[in-house]
Amino acid sequence: MVRAQMATALGGRRGIIETAIPGILFTIFWLTTKDITLSLIIGGGGVALALAARLLQRSNPQYVFNAAFSIGIGYLFVRLAASSGGTESEQALAFFLPGILLSLGYTVVFAGSCLAGWPVVGFMLGSVTGDPTAWHADKQVVRLCTRLTWVMLLPGAVGAAIQGPIWLLGWSGALDVDTAVLLIGVLRLGLGWVLRIASWATMIWLLARNATPIESVPAE
Repeated sequence: MVRAQMATALGGRRGIIETAIPGILFTIFWLTTKDITLSLIIGGGGVALALAARLLQRSNPQYVFNAAFSIGIGYLFVRLAASSGGTESEQALAFFLPGILLSLGYTVVFAGSCLAGWPVVGFMLGSVTGDPTAWHADKQVVRLCTRLTWVMLLPGAVGAAIQGPIWLLGWSGALDVDTAVLLIGVLRLGLGWVLRIASWATMIWLLARNATPIESVPAE
């Protein structure tokens, strides 16, 4: 039950990849070309292709829209950096800021939900079932959702903890901007995906060993 609902809430492998498209393409093309405009165009083009595929297959484009929002907010920060006279390297550094802030925000919210006894993963399951709080009546499901939430927040928490200081050093001038962009880009493509894959593998392991059967209601 929980496995199926988690897959629906996260969009499965395809949904996760679609959401990550802008950041992956932008990072790869910036590191290889140092062309901010081209990198933004390629990132947006990847989103457009994913959306076209969804529309042709008449499937849910929700996760492509998430990717479109990601590239859109990144572009906004790039334009703000450009309007203040920032170099292309500084504009690339600005592109990464929303992702760092989002990871930090997710970390705070997810950790707070676990400490409060209402883990975010439970609400993700509830959004699929149509009843956002029914899961909380089952202590076994609450414990499982708490563990899943802690595991889910770890990649973002580690990313924010490492990339955040690098971004601040680059933006303040204490670290060369090109070096800061390079480090953040490599961390996102390297360590970031390693942590995400490890997180997903751990979640799959937890779901495999923590059965959550639906108890039958005794007949009256």
